[in-house]
Amino acid sequence: MPHLPAPTAEPLAVLKEIYGYSEFRGKQAAVIDQVVSGGDAVVLFPTGAGKSLCYQVPALCRQGVGVVISPLIALMRDQVEALKQLGVRAAAMNSSLSQEDFIATRRALARGELDLLYVTPERVATAGFMDMMRDLEIALFAIDEAHCVSQWGHDFRPEYRALDRLAEAFPGVPRMALTATADPHTREDIIERLALTNAAVFTTSFDRPNITYEIVERAQPRRQLLDFLSRHKGESGIVYCLSRAKVEETAEWLNGEGIRALAYHAGMEREVRDANQDAFLKEDELCLVATVAFGMGIDKPDVRYVAHLDLPGSVEAYYQETGRAGRDGLPADAWMVYGMADVTQRGRMIDRSAAADEIKRVERAKLNALLGICETADCRRQAILAHFGEKHDGGCGNCDTCLSPVETWDGTEAAIKAMAAIYRTGERFGAGHLIDVLTGNETERTERFGHTAMPVFGAGKDIAPKTWQSVYRQLLAKGLIRVDHEAYGALKLEEGARAVFRHEQSLRFRVDRAPKGKASSGTRKRNDAKAALSEQDQSLFEALRATRTALAKELAVPPYVIFPDTTLIALASHRPGSAEAMLEIQGVGKTKLQRYGAEFLDTIRAHG
Repeated sequence: MPHLPAPTAEPLAVLKEIYGYSEFRGKQAAVIDQVVSGGDAVVLFPTGAGKSLCYQVPALCRQGVGVVISPLIALMRDQVEALKQLGVRAAAMNSSLSQEDFIATRRALARGELDLLYVTPERVATAGFMDMMRDLEIALFAIDEAHCVSQWGHDFRPEYRALDRLAEAFPGVPRMALTATADPHTREDIIERLALTNAAVFTTSFDRPNITYEIVERAQPRRQLLDFLSRHKGESGIVYCLSRAKVEETAEWLNGEGIRALAYHAGMEREVRDANQDAFLKEDELCLVATVAFGMGIDKPDVRYVAHLDLPGSVEAYYQETGRAGRDGLPADAWMVYGMADVTQRGRMIDRSAAADEIKRVERAKLNALLGICETADCRRQAILAHFGEKHDGGCGNCDTCLSPVETWDGTEAAIKAMAAIYRTGERFGAGHLIDVLTGNETERTERFGHTAMPVFGAGKDIAPKTWQSVYRQLLAKGLIRVDHEAYGALKLEEGARAVFRHEQSLRFRVDRAPKGKASSGTRKRNDAKAALSEQDQSLFEALRATRTALAKELAVPPYVIFPDTTLIALASHRPGSAEAMLEIQGVGKTKLQRYGAEFLDTIRAHG
């Protein structure tokens, strides 16, 4: 499509002609109007809310090229390919380009032949790039993953700090900062660091209602993971692990269990890492086992699950990683196993880092906030949204604590005994040893340290060791005790423990659920548009998927770049009989109709 110059390019016309949608969602239209009219914007939308349209559409409506600053080369490649499939003139300029391709991109820029240019923040900071940009007409600057500018964010990247110079170097050019995850402190930092104090700020609910949240007590994590994955046969998803070694071990084990899995971490050869990411994007039935090195900005819309075998470092990280599921709006699962060892491991990583003390303090607070969500007996969605300053009434009906309400018990006396064990043993021991003391387990260590002679020895033998583990986890989550990682994980009392000892504060603890296998299909909320299709329409949907897969392989692009599942569901349901009728389907624009319409219409006719 030729670039549509202002003022003839109305945003709604661009949306329909290029993207195939008849209306904007949520606050997209307000953001786009702000930028098309020349204003700056800070956009805080959850994953799946359509942030990319907020800068792509204005770039197609305004004169000049839209410059998108993104931290990941692999992401640029995927987005550029997707835009080309829409008929948009897009290119990337990064270190992966050959000299020949780099020169060709510069020439296309100089001739005004690009609508969107994707670049890394490192390249923007160079004098050569800034000089090149000054010779061009620029429609806008869009700074994606803007939370990377903040040292309070969970993914701080120093090179983002240099982007504030865009305001002075290009006065009058609209600038946008976009992120899917930022607590109030990080939001303020984004506005200040990127010189966006006069920008309009657009926020929408951070709720992802199509994601089911589930956090289970760590028992047999591999067996628990297999039980979870059994719900997702034939679907794509991500399993996150903390270490590179665990990523590779888990991927190998899953393959041995008959689940096709690939590994992804920063220590792999770049060619292998890129090949595995490419396979994940292009295949429909693949499990990618990864460290947090994978995922930022990944556009694959049909990720049906995200599983965590290790605890993330913060609510922000958990929200962003789980948010990679269900970008298409269809039901998806976020599942995690969690135990005391996770807390100790994460805390040790914070204490041993080279960060300043203030940063460590913030990181500990963020970890504690996540522990609170893990141990809550209330709606998990309510707790997650509260962290981002958003109110939710609870009772979402789509998290484990709502689908199967948690029992609680008066744990005041148990808490006093648990904390007394910490105090009487000198605040020098971890949970495992303290539980031995409480349950009267005579071990070499309890004998050697003289703990068998203490009044607290055996004082809790009426409670099972697993319940004591839960008590210590919940005391930690409530901020009544802490882990001293410099003292090899010893538990220590916090000031708030005094009120419990004095019976000035009572405590209720959640009852841990017994490990179980597959979730009952009768209790899971699955507002799945695909499930609502008739048997005949389901058959057509699968045939349309096969057509899409064949086209994707022929063109060497991910299937969702051709059409997402939501569009295939609409095609199967409405069964358009002509090109004109197909153009009315959401997600079918003119370019895609011209390129692929005949194949999909043939498939529909064959199932008439």
